[in-house]
Order: sequence, then structure tokens, then C-alpha cells
Amino acid sequence: MQQGNGHGSGSQGATANGKSGNGSGAPSKKASLKSKKSKSRLSRHFKPSNNTPYLPPEAEEGNIEYKLKLVNPTQYRFEHLATQMKWRLQEGGGEAVYQIGVEDNGMLVGLSDEELRASLKTLHLLAKKVGADITVLREQQVDYDFDVSRKIAEVLIRKVPDDQQFLDLRVAVLGNVDSGKSTLLGVLTQGELDNGRGRARLNLFRHLHEIQTGRTSSISFEILGFNTKGEVINYSESRTAEEICESASKMITFIDLAGHHKYLKTTIFGLTSYCPDFAMLVVSANTGIAGTTREHLGLAMALKVPIFIVISKVDLCTRATVERTVRQLERVLKQPGCNKVPMVIGSKDDAVTAVQQFVQSPNITPIFTLSSVSGESLDLLKVFLNVIPPLSNSKEQEELMEQLTEFQVDEIYSVPGVGTVVGGTLYSGICREGDPLVVGPTDSGQFHKLSIGSIQRNRSACRVLRAGQAATLALGNFDRSLLRKGMVMVSPEMNPTICWRFEAEIVLLFHAKTFHKGFQVTVHIRNVRQTATVEAEELRTGEKAVVLFKFINPLMKATQTRALTRTPVLL
Repeated sequence: MQQGNGHGSGSQGATANGKSGNGSGAPSKKASLKSKKSKSRLSRHFKPSNNTPYLPPEAEEGNIEYKLKLVNPTQYRFEHLATQMKWRLQEGGGEAVYQIGVEDNGMLVGLSDEELRASLKTLHLLAKKVGADITVLREQQVDYDFDVSRKIAEVLIRKVPDDQQFLDLRVAVLGNVDSGKSTLLGVLTQGELDNGRGRARLNLFRHLHEIQTGRTSSISFEILGFNTKGEVINYSESRTAEEICESASKMITFIDLAGHHKYLKTTIFGLTSYCPDFAMLVVSANTGIAGTTREHLGLAMALKVPIFIVISKVDLCTRATVERTVRQLERVLKQPGCNKVPMVIGSKDDAVTAVQQFVQSPNITPIFTLSSVSGESLDLLKVFLNVIPPLSNSKEQEELMEQLTEFQVDEIYSVPGVGTVVGGTLYSGICREGDPLVVGPTDSGQFHKLSIGSIQRNRSACRVLRAGQAATLALGNFDRSLLRKGMVMVSPEMNPTICWRFEAEIVLLFHAKTFHKGFQVTVHIRNVRQTATVEAEELRTGEKAVVLFKFINPLMKATQTRALTRTPVLL
């Protein structure tokens, strides 16, 4: 709850029992006007000054709600407050943050201990009524000239939507080779600190050469759960992923990507295909910005994936070395082209404040300094991951689900007793067991009919898959030879058409020669990695233009898709 100085916008009517609203739970301006007199009585002893601390004024949309106090509401008022809580939970995809002791214009008035206890009790009753759980993130004293101390409280409300098993966020893990990415994930997901020689990362590796070299070369997935109280659920208490999913109300899926430049195309595929909500850039404290760190940062920014940074291995360095690495990162983040605002996290309050600012402003970049060996500041990263909400709001999610089904095929398996299984992400629509779909395009541009047998998410059975969720789909006896990575499975009603050529507005970041007609590049679009030939336009380093490309193989037609290109020489 970061405090700022100066006055916010005019008060919108915070009352003793909260705001009135219409039946949908949205704030009501009429009721807010009626409550101005009530607010004046509540804060009659308080006279704002130029030094009065403020939060940003409350927004009508979103999952953050300000309440001055909630003391003994009437039954009618209680019912309305419950409806309002449902609205905020819906806006936050199952999570809402309540600021108690704060007026609608953001003024931090605070409450006495008795008023705060009564308000939190009411909040508990409201959460119970809507089937949610609450966690008090922090209480903070407000310094005013009152006879008694006054406090404000920040409370996290969490309710898993009725049509979901748990809340789900995807975090792509980026960083240079040997920066400690896999070790950090091993510590978070296994619940045991590393021994300084990479023991924690062994369970994450998929291939023998990864174990032998200690370097990730493929994409792997790890999960970390949080229950309704914000407590960590990982493999230290659960034997299987199914047990973690059953106990968790919120799941963080980490996408562990390769750091070595040799595997950069695999890293790009992980970023474009799996649609991460956030990117965690891991930087080693003793080496600083090195190797592919800058390129990984640039990739995440190009794809507009929000970034937070973890400086690892602080146990190997002096404090001066860690601070030098922090300053180095701050200089890079503030440079033109990045224009980021770094925020170093040093306490639990900083972590909670960073979440709010990180979500509200894409320019904020939280920086954590921690150790996977000593465990220093690991708890701050866990607090951050527990509180951080999904960036897409309920309206955007509903719009995606109303569209026709489109599933991206990223992986293909043959499972004994099940048949052909595909893994990937549902880009739009809703997918159910038994739904008829078509898959393609093949090299000749055709689409084949198929039917969905069963669905699994995080190794747990799931009957319905919604836009933005990753899962594996069983296709029964469908011929695996007809499938390849990069295909899509769509509703027959979509009448999919293929394209051979596309136009793209590109910026040539660097190339030793002129980008001219006939030049071949590797294009990354969602789950597709394919060679394309430049058919028109010449371009030099630093220039921007609309360029015409031609694919080697056909793709399903799409519009306004963000893409990355790299020359085959660099791959």
C-alpha cells in the first residue's frame, strides 16, 4: 500500500457500510451521492492537509475495492455488499483486494483497533456467504493527530470460480545459462533448499545430457500451489501433481526455458506458444547481465509480457557485488527502449505494494534478491506469486470464450491404452469432451475431422477447457502421422482458410547486411516456427517497414498476430 502525497479526485461516497450499487454489483453513482453526508460524519475529526497520504482513486472496474469501514451493516446492506464482493471477484478472475480504512478517493483515513476488528469480522462473514476465503496481507498504521492509533488493512479475497478447479497463472522463466533458473524452480516446487551443487534442479531435467551438463535444453513445466490461506503447496507435502491440484486454490505453472544461445529458438517457441501471463528473468548476482540476458529481456518486451526480475546466488557474493548488479539492471531498465521503473523488493510490504503497481502499470519492474541455498528472501517471492492476479479481466475472458474454438497443438504423444494425445493451449472458445473439431492445415492445406475423447489439466481430469488454459486432449485412434506441431484444432463452423503470404510491420533490430527480397528468415508465430521468404521491401538495421513474406508451408489465416523473426544464420 504505497502512500503518496497530495489530493486525489473528489470523494465518491465511501460510507460506514460501503457503497451502494445496482443488482450487478457495479458501483452506483446515485448511492454514492446519498452517502456523502454519512462520510462527512465518519471523518468529521479529520482535516486533510497537503501531507495527507493517498492511494490512487478507486476504479469502478477491476478487482480492488476501497472501504472506509464495515461496522454492523443492516441485512439489506450486507446483501448488497455480498453482491459487490462477487462483482470484484469476477473482475479479478477469482481474486479481489479490499483496502479497509480507505475512502473512495484514496485518502488513508484509518480505523481504530475496535473498528478494524469489526470491519474484518464483517468481511469474514461476507466472504463466507459468497464461498470465498480471506487473508489479511498486512496492517499499516496511519500517522495522524488522533488520540488513538489508526490503522488500515489490506485483505486478499480468493474464490475459485464455480466452473474451475483452481486459479491458474503461467510464468515463463528466462535468463542466461548458469543463472540458477532450474535450481530456483526446484527449490520452490520441491520445498527443499539447494546444497550449492545443483541438487534441487535434478528432478526438473528431462534428458540425460541435461543432468550431466546442468543446463536446460528443452521446455519443462513445474507447478507451485497456494491454498486459500496463501500457504505454499508443493512436492514437500504432496507426492503427485494431482494431490497439489486437489489441495490448491491457485496454481502457478512455471515454464522453464533454456538459457544457452544454442537453444534460443526453443526459448522463443516457449514464449510465443504457451502464452505466459508473466516472465521471470533470473540474473546471477556474481556475473550480472551476461550472455542471453539482454536478448531474453528484449524478447519478453517485444511480446509485451510483463517482467519481474530475480537476482539469484546472493549467498556467493558480497553485499557490494549484489548492489552493483542491481544498479547495472536499473541502468538497463531505465534506458530508452525499455523505459522501465525498477522497484527493489526488501520486505513483505514491498512485495504486496509491487503487485498492485505491477498490475496497474506495465512499466513497473519488481526486482528480488535471493538465494536458493540459504533461502534468503525466498518468502518475499512466494508472497508476490501468491498475491499477483491474472492480467486479463472478466470481460476479456468472456469475449475469448464466446469465440469459436481454436486449440494450438504444441506436443504430440502416443499413450498406451489411450491412443493419440495432443498437448497445447486453447486460444479461444470452450472445448468439451466429445466436441467435433477439425485439425490442420496439412502440407497440402487440408483439414481432417476428429473428436475429443478426454481432457486433462496438470494430470487431473477436466471436462471443460476454457480460453487461455493449457491441457492435453485424447484423440483416440486418430492417425498420429496426420499431426505435427504448429497445427490448430478448430470448430468446423470456423471454415478455416489457409494463407501462404502475409504482411507484417517489422523493426529490424540488427543485421549485418540489407534485409532484401529473397532473403529467408525463421518466423515464430504462436506455436508455429517456420521458414518464410521476403517477397518485397528492403530494410536496414534500425529501420521499420511493412514487409511481405511467403511461407514454405501453409498456415491457417489469422489477423493481427504478434510475431518474431530471426535469420537462419543466427539459429
